[in-house]
Amino acid sequence: MSKRILVVCGNPKANSFCESLANSYVQQASQKNEVALVSLSQLQFNPDLNQGYDQVHTMEQDLIDFQASLTWAEHVVIFTPIWWGSIPAKFKGLIDRSLLPGFAFQYQEGKTMPDQLLVGKTARVIITLDTPPWFYKWVQGAPAVKELKIATLKFCGFQPVKTKLIGPIISSTDTQRAAWTKEVERLGGLGA
Repeated sequence: MSKRILVVCGNPKANSFCESLANSYVQQASQKNEVALVSLSQLQFNPDLNQGYDQVHTMEQDLIDFQASLTWAEHVVIFTPIWWGSIPAKFKGLIDRSLLPGFAFQYQEGKTMPDQLLVGKTARVIITLDTPPWFYKWVQGAPAVKELKIATLKFCGFQPVKTKLIGPIISSTDTQRAAWTKEVERLGGLGA
C-alpha cells in the first residue's frame, strides 16, 4: 500500500554518508510510495528560538515548507548524525523553530500534558555515529534516541517511532558502508 513518506536528512553538512543513506532510502521508497526529501544542508533559517515561545517568530519560507511537508506526510524517516552525543545544533534548531505550539502540540489550561497535534503519523529515526552503537546505547544512555523518539516525536503524537543505530562510521570499511546502505535500501523498499 502506497504511503506519503517524508525523508529528513538532519546533517547540516552536504555530501555526508548520512545524506547518502537518505538518498538511498528515497530511491527505493519512491518505487512504491510518494516521497519527499528535505535536506538540512539546503535549508536557510535562523535556528535560534530566542525568547522561546514568549513571542511569535517570523517563519522563514523553508520552515513554512517543512511544516507543510510534515502535515502532508504519513510516515517520516529521519537520518541524523550524532555530534557530541546529540543531534547537530542546526537540526535541533529546525525542530525548535518548526514544531511549534498550535502546529505540533497545544497545551490546554488545567491539563498537564499537551494535546498531540501530529497523531496518526509514524516515524523511523536512523542515526549514524562514530561511537559503537552498543557503547552509545548502554554506556552513554542514547540521549539523542530519547530526545527524538520520546521527547519530540511521541510528544507530538507520532506512533510508533522505530530507531536504528549505524556505526561506528569513522572506522568503517567500504564493505561495511555498503552493507548499511543495503539495509537502508531494504527499509526504503518496505516504506518502513
